[in-house]
Amino acid sequence: MTILKRRRFLEFAASALATLGISQLDIQRQGLRYGKILAQSTSRKLALLVGANGYTNSPLKGCINDTLLQRELLIHRFGFNPNDILLITDDSSAKPTRANILQAFEKHLIEQAKPGDVVVFHFSGHGSQVFDPNSPFQNQLNSTFVPLDRKISPQGERFVVSDIMGETLFLWMSALETENVTAILDSCHAGGGKRGNLTIRAINGGKDTDPSPIEREYQQQLMTKLGLTAEEVNRLRQQGIPRGVVIASAAQKQLAADMPFDGFYAGAFTYALTQYLWQATADEGVSNIVANVSRSTTKMSSTRQVPEFEAKAGNERQPMYFLQKQTLPAEAVVTKIEGEQVELWLGGIEPGTIAAFNKDAIFLLLDDQGQNLGIVQLQSRDSKNGLIGRGKLVEIRQPNLLKPGLLLQEQARAIPDDINLSIGLDQSLVSGGTRSISGGMRGTIAAISQIPRLEPTALGQREVHYILGRMTPERYQELQARGQPEIPAIGSVGLYSQGLDLIPGSFDAKDERVIDAIERLKAKLRSLLAARLVKLTLNADSSRMNVLAKMRVVDTTGKPLDVVAQEFTVRGNTLKKTEAVNPSSTFIPGGAVKVENGIPLLPLGTRVQLEVENQEVGDLYVTVLVISPNGEMFVIFPNSWTATEGAAIIEAGQTRKIPDAARGDTFKFNVGRPLGTAEVLVIASATPIREALKTLQKIAESRGQKSGPVALEEDSAEAIDALLGDLDQGTRTRSDRSLDVSYDANARAVNTAQLAAMSITFRSVEG
Repeated sequence: MTILKRRRFLEFAASALATLGISQLDIQRQGLRYGKILAQSTSRKLALLVGANGYTNSPLKGCINDTLLQRELLIHRFGFNPNDILLITDDSSAKPTRANILQAFEKHLIEQAKPGDVVVFHFSGHGSQVFDPNSPFQNQLNSTFVPLDRKISPQGERFVVSDIMGETLFLWMSALETENVTAILDSCHAGGGKRGNLTIRAINGGKDTDPSPIEREYQQQLMTKLGLTAEEVNRLRQQGIPRGVVIASAAQKQLAADMPFDGFYAGAFTYALTQYLWQATADEGVSNIVANVSRSTTKMSSTRQVPEFEAKAGNERQPMYFLQKQTLPAEAVVTKIEGEQVELWLGGIEPGTIAAFNKDAIFLLLDDQGQNLGIVQLQSRDSKNGLIGRGKLVEIRQPNLLKPGLLLQEQARAIPDDINLSIGLDQSLVSGGTRSISGGMRGTIAAISQIPRLEPTALGQREVHYILGRMTPERYQELQARGQPEIPAIGSVGLYSQGLDLIPGSFDAKDERVIDAIERLKAKLRSLLAARLVKLTLNADSSRMNVLAKMRVVDTTGKPLDVVAQEFTVRGNTLKKTEAVNPSSTFIPGGAVKVENGIPLLPLGTRVQLEVENQEVGDLYVTVLVISPNGEMFVIFPNSWTATEGAAIIEAGQTRKIPDAARGDTFKFNVGRPLGTAEVLVIASATPIREALKTLQKIAESRGQKSGPVALEEDSAEAIDALLGDLDQGTRTRSDRSLDVSYDANARAVNTAQLAAMSITFRSVEG
């Protein structure tokens, strides 16, 4: 059962029921059908989607896309009528001003919604806080969301702002006649400004900031209509939200990221949530959904962003949006058809792999019942919004059924040959540290550009994969306050994530020259590039193969104990509905294993064992990679480097334990340093991986190894390139020649019927 710890409706949903770690949830393997929420049907579904980018002092870039992500999801997976969805954005005729937001909520939602209807309110933009002397809560602060035309009036040492308060949202929800209301808030009220390559969706506020008189007057009007006094409202607020569910993108002191992706911007939370819902297959309650999405946001934004929710009692068990809908999961949907040309919305593609869908990807064209109506090949993605694709109908089976709204499931992707690792250049390289850098950025750019497939990039322009920067005094103090172990010296040079998390092992001596640091980091950068390339194959949501991977803790004698993580291929799986899990991975905490934001925390020295189960009717060629927190890559299967290609085979219907002493494995998989997040990648192919094995054997031979795990080090890119070449060869050899389909000669094609690539994440921590 879901365990919820009630908190009060103080600041939107950021005063939510729970900051969800998966250890609080009993997510067992559930049915592989998308969610029933209410037994009864609803007469109408209404949505108000607000996205504000164009703030004067702190503009954002992803909020309009958030509303589009929600709109396409609501229409094509939840059955909303487009005419019942109102967008209030910078691009709409009604801009996201205070007056327009208030009017839209009243006219579109409160006045139209009847009992039993479904209501969705989504806000993406800046959040803040104001002092609330009437608040029943200790900190006397109330969260706000900030309209585009925010007015700030100095009043001595205080400020008055025209924000919309959380208390107003409470009153709005109280005024709705339906219980089936979901409010989603992708904003925060902590740490505004830039953080690395991210923009934080917050504007400073606090105890020196007061709500405007017009806000208080508006609240009084709402209370009068509801027949409530201020004292009654305060008492009701202490009891929780009046109805429905409120989901916030980050906890009270956390950061909500406005984030660049490959060709577009979006809120980290909104993108993670909507993409998850495009792929969802089981009857999940909101609590499970929020917990599962938290795994994505914590990894995606590098701000430790953990979504929260508050629900009226019992609603935490209701699936999303209080709707009964059973359309198929999908990577994309057709939004326009003109002859053989189609326009696609690509909102169901996993954020980390969308770069593999620039060109030549193949999709099956399906109706709501899963009937195959044809094949679409992607030709390009829009240069202004990478969520929009354009493709060609290469096979049409039932022309009379072609129409916008048809779903698309991946059949193959084509990984471009020009995939680079983008390295953001932090200003600290010039102005930070303890002395200036000779030559400014010019020498840094030249040094990075000399490394093949590495691309130096200015921050704030587009997606970067890592940031090169110095350890500044400010960052040092922040890391100290967070309890970060092993903080590099001030003035040292190393790598950060997009959101300024340290990459372990990348920093060295204080005051190191940037040019010297780049030379020192060459092998690590090549390894990080290789990791990016291999992760572009991850397809647990879309693979049609039947493979299951588990991670177990084992005792000192090798006896298997708890399963701490598992992942499987949803579309290829033949498990009973009651045994299945949603989405492709789950975590089953047990014993002493702790879980934080859905990621198992494994103390140093913990001994683990992997199990890879081939549930196919044919043998599979399997590679298992481990990517350590510092970016180093190891091959742990196969691990006999003098054997034939049979060493990589897991036979049909068989399970391979890794390591397995009974099969001759002489190593142990013990969790070690450095501390941080690590990944296990399981890649199972129906076609041989001969060139990859030859390359790995050559690497092992050069190091005098006959068996055991191999650290790829500076050879990472070569090994992964060989693996991708094998996968590409298998796809091209087995492709259907009767179709008018071809791939770019230099791309690496990967077919969902021939490959299952899955990731299991864990974090190494102090014992």
